[in-house]
Amino acid sequence: MEDAFRFCDNLGPAKVIHIYETHSGLNAILVVDNVARGPAIGGVRMAPDVSTEECFRLARAMTFKNAAADLRHGGGKAVIVGDPRMPPEGKARLIRAFAAAIAEVSDYIPGPDMGTDETCMAWIHDEIGRCVGLPSVLGGIPLDEIGATGFGLSIAVDVARGFCDLDLQGARVAVQGFGSVGRHAARFLAEKGAVLVAAADSKVTLADPAGLDIEALAALKDSGRNLGDHPAGEKLDRDAVVGVDCDIWIPAARPDVIREDNVDQVKAKLVVEGANIPVTAEAEAALHDRGVLVIPDFIANAGGVICGAVEFAGGGERQAFDAIEEKVRRNTRAVLEASRDDRVAPRAAAVTLARQRVEAATALRRWA
Repeated sequence: MEDAFRFCDNLGPAKVIHIYETHSGLNAILVVDNVARGPAIGGVRMAPDVSTEECFRLARAMTFKNAAADLRHGGGKAVIVGDPRMPPEGKARLIRAFAAAIAEVSDYIPGPDMGTDETCMAWIHDEIGRCVGLPSVLGGIPLDEIGATGFGLSIAVDVARGFCDLDLQGARVAVQGFGSVGRHAARFLAEKGAVLVAAADSKVTLADPAGLDIEALAALKDSGRNLGDHPAGEKLDRDAVVGVDCDIWIPAARPDVIREDNVDQVKAKLVVEGANIPVTAEAEAALHDRGVLVIPDFIANAGGVICGAVEFAGGGERQAFDAIEEKVRRNTRAVLEASRDDRVAPRAAAVTLARQRVEAATALRRWA
């Protein structure tokens, strides 16, 4: 825990809560990073190898994401140690125990994240009546089902193409992580003329320079199988997707998938970060030095949290898509123009934008 203090600064975190219960088997961490702009919205992630450091970094990314999107919300994150593919009754027990444990943390609004979904949010809502990303039968906007984050990524790409001389018609796309973010990003980009040439899940990379059938791959994943069961395409090692020859590379799974030891393998001219913190700082700097345009996570993948904020305010699906397009388009352009004009990496421009908004809000608050 002592090492975690290196993540503390004038913005936060506001609170860090470790939860451990012997009767339920719950082992979880909640970081409420900053609430100057309003109650924190942030996903609940479930994975067997989550850590306090990861939670700190993800929570700060949410603070910047919500500020950059100009939402009236701060940032937070929760991680639960567990296998998200466990039997439903066991998962429900852990999720409900987590919800009960955070019932009094009123400045944190849970949402779905890697390893959790709309059903998990229904369990949380049943326990504490506070979350976003509910199933439509409970009046929510099922952001994973409609592809809110993937839609936002496609908007970011549409803006970025003018900054890296990229024609979307025929542009080759590779997606690392073919879940609720990656598959929808591929689908929305295909509607704009792009071609999915590679996709990877936790087992395999599937590649075909002639193009992959996105709907067939989605149906395969929905059936519980992996991409390696698809009859077409070349099956490669799961990490081979990093080096696939493509124009647009989208990491949409775990943190730190591009690092100093593999960044030289990236062949794309545009990297659009669909996952949170998928590229290390050192790797991002290396890509920038090579002339690869990188759209930072909290700018590119804000579609999900924008959708959640619209839902929390009582809005509907059409309002969510309109808000995602308006905010992601405006913020991506602002960041890339600042990056170009100030001759800094896009992340530096994005952090400056978000930090200024959070600090301005903080200056108006009276802290107890």
